Amino acid sequence: MAHSVDRASVDRARERITGLIRRTPTFRATVPTVHGPVPVIFKLEFLQYGGSFKVRGSLNALLHAEEDGRLDDAGVVIASGGNAAIGAAWASRLRGVKCTVVVPVTAPDVKIDKLIALGADVRKVGARYAEAAEYADELATSSNALTLHAYDLPDIVAGAGTIALEIQDDVAEPLSYVIAVGGGGLLSGVVAGSGEDDSIYGVEPSGAATLHSAVAARQPVDIDIDSIAGDSLGATKIGSIAWDTVRSRPVSSLIVDDDALIDARTLLWEEFRIVVEHGTAAALAAIVTGQLAPADDKPLCVVLCGANTSMTSF
Repeated sequence: MAHSVDRASVDRARERITGLIRRTPTFRATVPTVHGPVPVIFKLEFLQYGGSFKVRGSLNALLHAEEDGRLDDAGVVIASGGNAAIGAAWASRLRGVKCTVVVPVTAPDVKIDKLIALGADVRKVGARYAEAAEYADELATSSNALTLHAYDLPDIVAGAGTIALEIQDDVAEPLSYVIAVGGGGLLSGVVAGSGEDDSIYGVEPSGAATLHSAVAARQPVDIDIDSIAGDSLGATKIGSIAWDTVRSRPVSSLIVDDDALIDARTLLWEEFRIVVEHGTAAALAAIVTGQLAPADDKPLCVVLCGANTSMTSF
């Protein structure tokens, strides 16, 4: 598997998917933190088709496969805790191809219901993402389906990187991007699509810190997931592309506890009537707790990446 995604790959992804996805807006706001009010720029990517950024990568991968003649009646197979599967199902429905998704038995009902509504063949396998992924690989091999990955595939990463290009269209100055990290696909994509003068911060729950654990060990390592955000940031190991990314360009790794991301999620609702997943709120939590503040005249840009959650969880 190739582990390189560059700006040119992101530009090509944008050419493929423009007009087929929503062009989500940015929103300038001021948020209360432990050190006082802080201005931020929110990228409202939770407004995307399927409720998260994931459709960008899946659609880019499908369109690229169509160009190369790699997509046939067998369709696609993907293993995901939910959001990547929803993105793949949405993209597959758009292109008229079969989509089989393999999710852990712990995947939330709100995401399963969405997958079924999109026409996906949903299979529940194992308690962890790794078990679902192993089954998906076997299924793709036996059926000759196109294998998609939740975060560790160049086309998936390049599609996610188109978010950075849209932000640059709206904000003509260097930024400090603040990104929630699971397997690292969104982080890698934003790095590839960002400018040389931009700063990148990856934020994870302490109980799902794949990037932070890899940085500490100087190599990707398996971790146990123990976080309320495990339904969306449930990868047990940082992706190869993300690991190559953080070794090639400075990326700061921050962690927050579950209480902090719950507070940040509540703040988004109470201040702005924005509802997001617990994992999405991790990025804002690093700012609210004072771990991250604006520096070097670079505005903080928080990507609010997903909202496939239930209102009953508040």
